[in-house]
Amino acid sequence: MRYLAFFLAAALTVIFGALAPFVGGWAIVGLVIAGGLTALGVYDMTQTHHALRRNYPILANFRFLLESVRPEIRQYFLESDLDGAPFNRSKRSVVYARAKGQLQSRPFGTQQDVYADGFEWLAHSMAPAKAHGHDFRVKIGGPDCKQPYSMSLFNISAMSFGSLSGNAIRALNKGAKAGGFAHDTGEGSFSIHHKEGGGDIIWEVASGYFGCRNGDGTFSPERFAKTASEPQIKMIEIKLSQGAKPGHGGILPAAKVTPEISAARGVPMGQDCVSPPSHSAFTTPLEMMAFIARLRELSGGKPVGFKLCIGQPTEFMALCKAMIETGVTPDFIVIDGKEGGTGAAPLEFADHLGTPLREGLTFAHDCLVGAGLRDKIRLGASGRIITAFDMARIMALGADWCNSARGFMFALGCIQSLSCHTDKCPTGVATQDPGRARALVVPDKAERVRRFHASTLEAMAELCAAAGVTHPTDISRHQLMRRTTTGEVQTFAEAYPQLAPGALLEGTAGDRYMRLWAMADAGSFRARVAA
Repeated sequence: MRYLAFFLAAALTVIFGALAPFVGGWAIVGLVIAGGLTALGVYDMTQTHHALRRNYPILANFRFLLESVRPEIRQYFLESDLDGAPFNRSKRSVVYARAKGQLQSRPFGTQQDVYADGFEWLAHSMAPAKAHGHDFRVKIGGPDCKQPYSMSLFNISAMSFGSLSGNAIRALNKGAKAGGFAHDTGEGSFSIHHKEGGGDIIWEVASGYFGCRNGDGTFSPERFAKTASEPQIKMIEIKLSQGAKPGHGGILPAAKVTPEISAARGVPMGQDCVSPPSHSAFTTPLEMMAFIARLRELSGGKPVGFKLCIGQPTEFMALCKAMIETGVTPDFIVIDGKEGGTGAAPLEFADHLGTPLREGLTFAHDCLVGAGLRDKIRLGASGRIITAFDMARIMALGADWCNSARGFMFALGCIQSLSCHTDKCPTGVATQDPGRARALVVPDKAERVRRFHASTLEAMAELCAAAGVTHPTDISRHQLMRRTTTGEVQTFAEAYPQLAPGALLEGTAGDRYMRLWAMADAGSFRARVAA
């Protein structure tokens, strides 16, 4: 059906071509029109810049024609969500412009309602600083790490091969290589598509232990050590939960397990690929710390950390207590907000389970500060982070770096058709259909990925300079403002007050925090009964 218009035009070209010598007149006109459309279809399928036109020859041109005719139509296609939600209004068009190297400014000022409840802004300085480049980096690696990693402040968040097409993974990784930033594998493990690009890899090890599992699905130290020794792999990330569906496993049906997926994940063909809700390698916080130390040793001293969406607060505090008791600390922790998206999340999980990024990040940051651990551990954050202002806002709340999935999908050409779960992605991003995936031309999209990353960090440098600082980590909560539901203006420092260093250990963290701290148990993820 995708090629119906092209096949019809080609058939009409043949028919009119056969009739023209005998009929003339209208047959010649038909031949010219049908022949022109056929030529357009051939061009659409062979050009490399528009995935939609490669997948929908002739038909896709009507979309671009409508965009060019009326600004209102262009607004609909580029800036409005299909579900009417305000989240991506203008953000998607910003990504497209940055990825394509186009002009990013727009006439008539902001499209935001600056007097609406919840509106937020960064306070600038009357003494702006001078921007000194935009290659902002943070060192990941604690005292027990032998191979620390210098990480960009903006990286590709976890998206598995299997969820995304091989071409999408290759384009993302080649872009990361060209731009000098990191690419998280997602739980689908390290595949040939990641390896081909040569970009820096964060290898995500989840409950299915894909890429490092025994035949029964348990963790294999030997297979882990072999893969972790790859020079391209810079960090190891244990996934406890993801924001889109925390506490929920998953199944990739046997029919979708291709030979490439089988090789990457270490699962047999012809069987369902099961990702359990929880890990089998550890069952308590203390055991988890031992597992972290073991992975660090098996990987040759590479940074090892974990990712989670904050759920019950006593469980994270139990991890902090286990760190103190064992003396083992992760090199990094990534906080994933419940805003994350996947086509595999049940509706109730996507809408109402897990903690949003801001609350989860500030809680984790405060716990680490209050337990005297924050200086030893780097904090990453993911969850609808797309623009430089998104980064500034999250880093002011405690993050050392940011990951983005949605932004880099837009850079690949995703148009949010909401068909990720159907295997019929129109742009070849989220599909395993080779015919659809061919529409995504790797060299072209890799350059867009690189350009989006660089442009976003350039914007970050400009924001910092305007705020009077030279580095994103210097932006404080006092410089970010928000309008409350009562119409008042408060700083982020007032909206998200911080704990004092060591407050949990000294018993000065306040009633709520101290009550939760007393309930947390390093020997169990289950909280003690409150006194």
